[in-house]
Amino acid sequence: MTTSVTTDTGATTLPELDNPAQVAPEDARNLTRLFLRRLAELEEGTPEYQYARNTLIEMNLSLVRFAAGRFRGRAKDDMEDVVQVGVIGLIKAIDRFEVSREVEFTTFAIPYIVGEIKRFFRDTTWAVHVPRRLQEARVQLARATEELTGRLGRTPTVRELAQLMSLPEEEVVEAMLASNGHTSASLDAAIGQGEDGEAALADFVGSEDAAFDLVEDLHALAPRITRLEERERLLLHLRFVEERTQAEIGERLGVSQMHVSRLLSRLLARLRADLLPAP
Repeated sequence: MTTSVTTDTGATTLPELDNPAQVAPEDARNLTRLFLRRLAELEEGTPEYQYARNTLIEMNLSLVRFAAGRFRGRAKDDMEDVVQVGVIGLIKAIDRFEVSREVEFTTFAIPYIVGEIKRFFRDTTWAVHVPRRLQEARVQLARATEELTGRLGRTPTVRELAQLMSLPEEEVVEAMLASNGHTSASLDAAIGQGEDGEAALADFVGSEDAAFDLVEDLHALAPRITRLEERERLLLHLRFVEERTQAEIGERLGVSQMHVSRLLSRLLARLRADLLPAP
């Protein structure tokens, strides 16, 4: 059953969904646009804001499950944990989405969801806790072993590895032991059944990392941020580094939440116009 909820301003009505997670995909896309537009108008912390935000999360859970499905082979029995981590990325995407930008929400949200899941695997791949210095030494050890094996035609000794790595032999041994705490798999290992038959881990290796573009954007943005006024830099820091809500920023700066929203919109528009080439 679907009814309408009238806002306190009488501006826009939002449908009240009995079970947002069961909304059909096409309806979910259309409703997501409506809820995102209304969310941008609402004041954070109000009941209607919470309803709109929570409904957006539930409606887009299928998007999280779709993204999490890519990692089914790595997750094994932990798929529910992967989905929960993906929801964190979905929430960040909802909070950071700008309705004024002409981009589909799914296109915007997927990198956030996948990024959170990848971070989860990066932090939990080790079967036992291993100090970061030994994790890094393990990578160096693998490269040194490969180089010396090719050069010598045999497995190198600990002393030979230590000389090449410029490390004490004791640390080389520790790195060898640390390698046993890392989960690994053959590139030929099957990770699932796809439309074109059985998929192997090697099928997913070697793709271009989209984060390279982000690094370039950050380098281009940095000098422009340094030229901003101190208040503007503080505004960006509070919103995107400390991830404060607009209401919290308003309290910090002594202005209303709506004024914070307008300041952010104008500031981001200026930076975007400065970054993008003129048509």
